[in-house]
Amino acid sequence: MAGEKPLKLARGAPAWHAARMTGRDGGADLAPIAGSPVVILVRPQMPENIGATARAMANGGLFHLRLVSPRESWPHPLAVRMASGADRILEAATVHDTVDDAVADLHRVLATCPRPRHTVTTVLTARGAAAELRAVAAQGLRAGVLFGPERAGLDAEDMARADTLVRYPLNEKFDSLNLAQAVMVLAYEWWTAAEATPPRQLQTHESAVATKASLDNFIRHLTDELDASGFLRHGGKRPIMVRNIRHLFQRGGATEQEVRTLHGIVAMLSRGRMVRGRLEPLAAPGASESGDQRE
Repeated sequence: MAGEKPLKLARGAPAWHAARMTGRDGGADLAPIAGSPVVILVRPQMPENIGATARAMANGGLFHLRLVSPRESWPHPLAVRMASGADRILEAATVHDTVDDAVADLHRVLATCPRPRHTVTTVLTARGAAAELRAVAAQGLRAGVLFGPERAGLDAEDMARADTLVRYPLNEKFDSLNLAQAVMVLAYEWWTAAEATPPRQLQTHESAVATKASLDNFIRHLTDELDASGFLRHGGKRPIMVRNIRHLFQRGGATEQEVRTLHGIVAMLSRGRMVRGRLEPLAAPGASESGDQRE
C-alpha cells in the first residue's frame, strides 16, 4: 500500500504480531485441528501465492503455516487479498531463516517432489501422504510438509531435511501445478482421509425417500387407472406391462413428495378422461399399439 513501510518481523515469531491486516471483517473463524500437519513454504516468491495457499489450507482443514525466507516483505497486503477470508492462518504464520529452523520441532517431514530424484527413499502419492500424516498424528507426533519455490521447487539440500518424498501422479505430458494447487491437493486428501461423507447420496431436502409400501400404493393406483382407460386391456400382455411399470418406479430415489405428486397427476388425468368422455379406441387386429411392452 502506498505510504506504508514494510513491516520487520522477528524471525520465528507470529507473522502478524506487529500489525493486523484483515480482509472480510477479520475473515473466517478458523482454528487449528488437532493433529493437522504444518505446511512449510520454502522461499516463496509471490505474496499472492502465499495468500492463495492459506485459502487452500482452510478448505482442507489445515492451519499451521510456516514461511522460509519469503522473497517479499512479510506480512503483505496482497497475501490477505488472495486469502479470501483465511486471515487467521496468515496471522498465525511464522517466518524462518532456514528449513532447519522451520522443521526443528517436528518429528516427521515430508517434501513434495515433482520429479524423481537420484536418491533411495520412500515416495508417496498425495493420498498416501495423507494417510501417513494421519498415522503420525495418531501416535502423538507432529509432521510437516515442505513445498518449494514457484519456479524450481525444492532443491537437493531442502529435500535432504525430509524423511519421505511426495509426488502426485498426474498427466505425464503436463504435470505443472502452481503452489496453491499443490497445497490444495494434499489438503483435500488429508481432509477426506477422515471424512465420513459417502461417495454418493440422494439429496431429498425436507422430503424423505419413499418407502416400498408408498410406491406399491401408487403403482396400484396407476394400474387401476390404466385398466380403466383400456391401456392394459390385453390380458396376455398385462402382467409383463405391469412388471415393466413396477420396475420403472422401483429403481429407487423417489421421495414421498414425488409420490404424492404422481398420485395427483394420475388422479387429474383420470378426472379429465371422465369429464371429457374420451375413451381410447380399440386398435385394429394386428396393428402396432403404443402400449405394447417387452420385458
